[in-house]
Formats: sequence, structure tokens, C-alpha cells
Amino acid sequence: MVAETIFQHFIFQEFILPFLLVFTIIFAVLEKTKLLGDDKKKLDAIVAFVVGLVFVTAVFPKTVISNLILFLTVAILVVFVILLVWGFIYGNAEGGFTLEPWMKWTLGGLAAFGLLFVLIWAIGSQTGMLDWIANRNWSSPFFTNLLFVIVIAVALALVLAKTKSSGGK
Repeated sequence: MVAETIFQHFIFQEFILPFLLVFTIIFAVLEKTKLLGDDKKKLDAIVAFVVGLVFVTAVFPKTVISNLILFLTVAILVVFVILLVWGFIYGNAEGGFTLEPWMKWTLGGLAAFGLLFVLIWAIGSQTGMLDWIANRNWSSPFFTNLLFVIVIAVALALVLAKTKSSGGK
């Protein structure tokens, strides 16, 4: 049997947390805007309490807020990881190793591709996506042509880099 903590209990998740969230936000907004007047903390608290209780009794708004909070949490974590990787690649260490601009662009592209892949993996849709891409009548010619284009682009980049470095001869 799985042990249930107080934070996993139905009452806590369906009533206490949503009430505290709404009460805190309404109270903070009323205090900041001074909508009910200056130094009216008790009145602001009563209004926030009533709005919180009314909110908890309604099912649909709780569902909407729960979904928004879950989305917001995931979005904040994804942005945090992106900024963390960005800081590692594009940050300047004082007296340390600095990357050349082409290295930064290459690592930035690889990091963006990696983060996209990890996000797809984390939401669990990689299997359906891979099936959709690989099992089509157009996929084999597409990936063959894509491989040729990549090989030609790399060859052109190497040739152009050599001619530029040798002075155009």
C-alpha cells in the first residue's frame, strides 16, 4: 500500500491549496491597489476570504486554475533550463576559456535541438511522432535528399572556407 502524505490528500489538493492561492492573490491585489481604501487590511482579508470560499465551491474555475498552474510550472522550468544552457554557452567567464563565435552558434544549435528532443521525450509523444515521420510514403525519399543536401552543404562550406583562407586563389 502506498503511503499518502497530507499534501496528497483530497481535501488538501481540492480545497485548501486552491483556497490559499486565490485568497493570497486577491488579498495582495486589494492591498496593492488600495481598492477598498488605505489601511483596510481587515476588509481586504474578509473580501479575499469570501472570494476564496466562493472559488473553492465552483468546480470549473478550480479545474481551469489547476491546468493553468500546471502549465505555468512546466513553462517556467523549461525556460529555466533554456536560460541555464544559454548561460553556459554564451556566458563570458572572466579570465577563463572563451568560445569562438562559430563555436557558440554550433553549441547553441545543438542545445536548441537537444532541448526540443528532451521536451518531446518528456511529454511522451516521441513514439507517435517517430511513427508519423518514419512510416510515410514520403519519408524515405525525403531523408535521402536531406542527407544529400547536408553533405553538399558541408562540402561547400569546407571548400569556401579553404578558398577564403588561401586568399581567393
